[in-house]
Amino acid sequence: MKHRIVVIGAGYAGTHAAGHLARRLSPADTAITVVNAEPDFVERLRLHQLAAGQDLPAPTLADVFAGTGIRLRLGRVTTVDPERGIVTVADADGGAELAYDTLVYALGSHVADHGVPGVAEHAFDVTGRPSALRLREHLDGLGRRGGGGRVLVVGDGLTGIETATEIAESRPALSVALIADGEPAARLSPGARSHLRRACDRLGITVLEHTRVEAVEATRVRCADGTVLASDATVWTAGFTVDPIAAAGGLEVTDSGRIVVDRTMRSVSHPNVYAVGDSAYALGDNGLPLPMSCATAGYTGRQATEAIVGHLTGRRIEHVKLSYAGNHISLGRKDGILQMVDDEARAKPTYVAGRKAARIKAGILAMSRWAVSHPTFGMPTRRHRLAATASTAPAGSAAPDAATETTTA
Repeated sequence: MKHRIVVIGAGYAGTHAAGHLARRLSPADTAITVVNAEPDFVERLRLHQLAAGQDLPAPTLADVFAGTGIRLRLGRVTTVDPERGIVTVADADGGAELAYDTLVYALGSHVADHGVPGVAEHAFDVTGRPSALRLREHLDGLGRRGGGGRVLVVGDGLTGIETATEIAESRPALSVALIADGEPAARLSPGARSHLRRACDRLGITVLEHTRVEAVEATRVRCADGTVLASDATVWTAGFTVDPIAAAGGLEVTDSGRIVVDRTMRSVSHPNVYAVGDSAYALGDNGLPLPMSCATAGYTGRQATEAIVGHLTGRRIEHVKLSYAGNHISLGRKDGILQMVDDEARAKPTYVAGRKAARIKAGILAMSRWAVSHPTFGMPTRRHRLAATASTAPAGSAAPDAATETTTA
């Protein structure tokens, strides 16, 4: 019987992990299934561009996995039962249970409303393709109405900054305001923050610092200081959270619901489950939790792949370097900031800004897009066979510990 590997979630982390596993493991011993709710791969890093009105071709996952031997199952994961080794999937046919021997949990994250009333009912977000398209359609409607309109972007993080600047540049008839609980991008270096302020001034963005939104209504937001701000479109970018599926299934999670993993992305409570991307609570080489980011998706996905291949084949497990180099921030299509950080995740004094930073980020996005579209690039003609104990291990049991671990940069 083949060893069943199920990957739930086909974002950056899940797609890369599935492709690398198909590239490394023999199809004679393994069957890899990817479960995803949407048929297309979503470039989450560019959804603010989609919302602003730019066309972003979306490769279908069927095309991405064509010829890899990976089976694609379209459906929404509703439950995970790690004791039985079962994933429940709801789809157009009503749903089914999928059994696994190894699970790669890559369901990612979605917008966090932090309990603020009205966010779910009245606010837009850019954490998924459907929600970004809904915002785009609404902004199109404001444009057809004539006379512009007022857009409030709530959140002082990078997603809020990128969304506000993209909308302001793409739709100059709109009045855009960025509402920040503190100072926007406070963790950037002083010079980078100054560049950001100049970019907001250039694009006509009103920045409201140290302003906390207390409630979102259909045509306005109410702030904690009593201020009421009119809004034709409120975009909520004030953080991310994960689905409660892992916690409900009995996996050990943090208070925020992220799966606690060891150095190899293996669940500390269920050894046949690996978590990658935003779903994983993983410590970097500096001892600090890795942030939710595309870079983290790549590192954790590769580390999980190394661990799974090692445990199943009896080979050495390579420790992938887990570090966070910095932030790449787009400020529209012709401006940006590249902020590097030190080993303690603190901003270095030096930074790159302007067109050069924009080109660097565009290059990074292009490389990520190419990698997703070619998940098994360089696939060897002879892939690793599984150890007999691994191929016959029952779901829920620990994988063989014959593999040793090595650390590499």
